Amino acid sequence: QLQASGGGLVQAGDSLRVSCAGSRRNFNQNAMAWFRQAPGKDREFVAAISRNGYNTHYADSVKGRFTISRVNALNTMSLQMESLRPEDTAVYYCAAKYSRLGPSLYTQLNDYLDWGQGTEVTVSS
Repeated sequence: QLQASGGGLVQAGDSLRVSCAGSRRNFNQNAMAWFRQAPGKDREFVAAISRNGYNTHYADSVKGRFTISRVNALNTMSLQMESLRPEDTAVYYCAAKYSRLGPSLYTQLNDYLDWGQGTEVTVSS
């Protein structure tokens, strides 16, 4: 029920926006997150946002460069990536978790049951 899009090939220092579209009616009841998986590495947390959009959290490696946001009325979540680096190269996955409380957010891989198919981001040096 999650569809990620927007990946591509960019140069170091460029910007890129990836998006995640949800098809469920209860999209606004889910906390959401972005994870990424580089070749040969484990999937890692990138950013999370609460169901109401008021709370966000970032991995140290992307803090200050990436911004997560959501528009519940449109069932979409996005990740705006600035100042991209070659080490940001990965497949980016969006994930959703039902959240009873508005401000809650989740950063652990195992917290999430619903995953999108991933969108590939390649940053050349």
